[in-house]
Amino acid sequence: MRIDDSGGTRTLVVDETFASFYRPGEIATECVWDAIAAPILWLPPARRRRILILGLGGGSVARRARALAPEAEIMGVELDPEVVRLAREHFELDRLDVRVELADARLWLEEQVSRPASERGPRFDAILEDVFIGQGDDVHKPDWIPEPAHEQARSLLAPGGLLVSNTLDEHVRVARAMRKGFGAVVSIEVEDYDNRVLVAGRAGLTGAGLRERVARSSVLAPSLPILRFRTR
Repeated sequence: MRIDDSGGTRTLVVDETFASFYRPGEIATECVWDAIAAPILWLPPARRRRILILGLGGGSVARRARALAPEAEIMGVELDPEVVRLAREHFELDRLDVRVELADARLWLEEQVSRPASERGPRFDAILEDVFIGQGDDVHKPDWIPEPAHEQARSLLAPGGLLVSNTLDEHVRVARAMRKGFGAVVSIEVEDYDNRVLVAGRAGLTGAGLRERVARSSVLAPSLPILRFRTR
């Protein structure tokens, strides 16, 4: 695990994987983290949204989420305490006002759904899942994603809420599972990246509609040329 600084850009590298990105003074990254946060723009206006990030890392998604939803309550679940330490020291994580849960995302989800509904607290408007295992070119989803993790996450969503999953080669399998529990699924592709960011929500969600929201966003519009939206 290391921090790389080059040309005003700071990155967190974990197991030889590009895990987090930070360029002081800029919000849009023009890469994958913009695509993961972009679905927040599809949520209806609300005074205070609740956003859950599974796989917080250095806070790249959280930084975009905070910019898109300044009043939101954001919670991030991260397995590795050293990642959180580095995020606080080098990526200004504490300035984002994120509630950090040091936990295995799988066990955290299991604990939440095992509680009676009355004890779970308010539901989330968006759950952004960015969990991978492996090293270098062998990075992939763990075998508990999409199931049972996505079904558990769906039970924690508020009505009309969104589930977002950052995927690689497993995108077809994950999209198929998402379609079983949601009315619509959209894929966001990022130029020069193999990732497919999948967005699941109720009927009415479309790639064209989400693209239009991004185009109108002062935060993410700079990234629009490298994003491709498709209704699956």
